[in-house]
Amino acid sequence: MIETKTSQSYYKYILRFALSMLLCLSCITASKAQKKWHIQKDITLDAIRLSDPFILADAKTKMYYMTGTGGLLWKSKNLKYWEGPYKVTQIDTASWMGANPMIWASELHRYKDKYYYFSTFTNREVKIDTVAENIIERRASHILVSNKPDGPYIPMEDAIYLPASMPTLDGTFWVDTNGKPYMVYCYEWLQNGNGTIEKIELKSDLSGSVGEGKLLFKASDSPWSREKDSKGNDRPNKVTDGPFLFKTGTGRLGMLWTSWIYDVYVQGVAYSESGTLDGPWIQEKDPITPTNFGHGMLFKTFEGKTLMAIHSHKKIGEKTIRIPHLFEVDLSGDKLVVVKPFIP
Repeated sequence: MIETKTSQSYYKYILRFALSMLLCLSCITASKAQKKWHIQKDITLDAIRLSDPFILADAKTKMYYMTGTGGLLWKSKNLKYWEGPYKVTQIDTASWMGANPMIWASELHRYKDKYYYFSTFTNREVKIDTVAENIIERRASHILVSNKPDGPYIPMEDAIYLPASMPTLDGTFWVDTNGKPYMVYCYEWLQNGNGTIEKIELKSDLSGSVGEGKLLFKASDSPWSREKDSKGNDRPNKVTDGPFLFKTGTGRLGMLWTSWIYDVYVQGVAYSESGTLDGPWIQEKDPITPTNFGHGMLFKTFEGKTLMAIHSHKKIGEKTIRIPHLFEVDLSGDKLVVVKPFIP
């Protein structure tokens, strides 16, 4: 059968109708699931245990929504008291993610009147590679969509955004000076030995990716991160983690990202000389946040104050404790300056 433009339009109409019905069904399913989930109210931020916190200040609903590792969501009217956690993700269990994927470093972004859930999914049942003693599991950055900031977030057109042979993580969102949307993500050091931060163009509705990824910079470009090699010699750390893009008051493009100084978790910043994602990216000499804080992001409160959401990193025995925190940030000049902790 030869497809005409009319028949193609018909198929697209049927596909859109089916996706709409799926979204409605997901809303009902999510609502029922949340009734079984224990929701707490009036929780203070320091009482929440959460890695990689990300806060969306949604002007439409006048509500703050926080997510992170674990795929859950909290909401607040004032940043002081939170309600949650809510389960907000709906995945295709027949996809590469499997029935029960790990969910890391989730982000919420509003774009063209829809809400997008950038997250890292890991299927521990699938091994894609073995490098030295590292068994590489199927892990990738992916995007879900919803009509509402509190979900449910469901899959879109493309089954994958990045190559299945690469372990990728911590995808974030940016619209560059060319008006095109991009995912900026980490290609994990476990496979390449020197973690990178890369970009890939997205479709206009973020339902998939376009072309191939492009290198922005490597972990070894950092002047501040450190580790020891097998002979005990100093070298740059191999970990890239948690990229987040921002603009300074003078219009300078910057990127937060996190690595390690030996066993200390730290966050640095790089700036693009060209003002675009293509860089070149110049790394600041020193970290910009206190030690054992990392994976930060920036947002503006409804009162216009710029804040950084970030987590503290503390190991107690075999257990790692991560708690979300807020810092006041000054972006008025040519560089980002972290001012002081913010207590709502």
